[in-house]
Amino acid sequence: MKLSPGKLAGLKKVSNERGVIAAAAMDQRGSLQKSLAKEKGGAVSDAMMEEFKTLVTEVLTPHASAILLDPEWGLPASKRRAKNAGLLLAYEKTGYDANTPGRLGDLLDLWSVRRLKEVGADCIKILLYYTPYDSKDINEKKHAWVERLGDECRANDIPFFLEFVGYEDGADEKGLEYAKKKPHIVKESMREFSKDRYGVDVLKVEVPVNMKFVEGTKSYAGQKAYSKKEAVDLFHQAAAVATKPFIYLSAGVSNNEFTETLELAAETGVKFNGVLCGRATWKDGIAIYAKQGAPAFRSWLETEGVKNINNVNDRLKAATSWHSIYDPEATLVGA
Repeated sequence: MKLSPGKLAGLKKVSNERGVIAAAAMDQRGSLQKSLAKEKGGAVSDAMMEEFKTLVTEVLTPHASAILLDPEWGLPASKRRAKNAGLLLAYEKTGYDANTPGRLGDLLDLWSVRRLKEVGADCIKILLYYTPYDSKDINEKKHAWVERLGDECRANDIPFFLEFVGYEDGADEKGLEYAKKKPHIVKESMREFSKDRYGVDVLKVEVPVNMKFVEGTKSYAGQKAYSKKEAVDLFHQAAAVATKPFIYLSAGVSNNEFTETLELAAETGVKFNGVLCGRATWKDGIAIYAKQGAPAFRSWLETEGVKNINNVNDRLKAATSWHSIYDPEATLVGA
């Protein structure tokens, strides 16, 4: 497939020399505020949010191909990233309205794709809560929303990264029953948003299994949803329906669990195109920042944080370049 010049340039900016996306994620907002407040035992100021994001960006981007930030607290951090690192900016509001069915997303009031591009975004990222089990009415609203976003990114000639996170209202999404449904949710989401009508350039996806329920892995917690062989098959089934490049997100798991997940992905031979990895790299430093301050957090990042991101990078040797899907030498004529 060919890309327009702007989309091609943006994708190159957030990839390494191999055409693999080895990106760090630091766009957490509401969840980060709550975690910091809990550890600090008090309110978290805007200055603290900006400082936390800036420290993560300064220390980790020399080891990443890009960083994902938010325009609410992340813009000062974006100026402190390493020269080698591209910039993705989030366009959605944090969280969702719990009083409305379907976990419908909303966009930041003061931002547009044009404005995000003007402050330096190489790519735009949107988070969507999605499950094929929802009603047709809810999912049609989401489909139309993503179509609008795809058109806005197309009009501004910038890559569109769509992150979809599965869910089930009222269920324990970390439990065994949801783990059994997760492969279908991930696969059908990848199938749906690979369609050209949405204008998505890169799918940011969950792995199709919960590693804690894969028998025979180090992460296995004792309850079985799938054998290792079944897990391998599920990776293949999800990857088979994607016609766009896809990268894995870390979904808040530990660094050990995420690196084992990537090892399993490598073992399966699926052609994933990289990662956007956030909390698996820096979340263990939240308490250090909240209780001991910025210098202690910087020191932790320079040792443990760098070790964590390099653990992930080591597993990306198995990732495939997106060049196999988008020709990096060819652009759309007249785009």
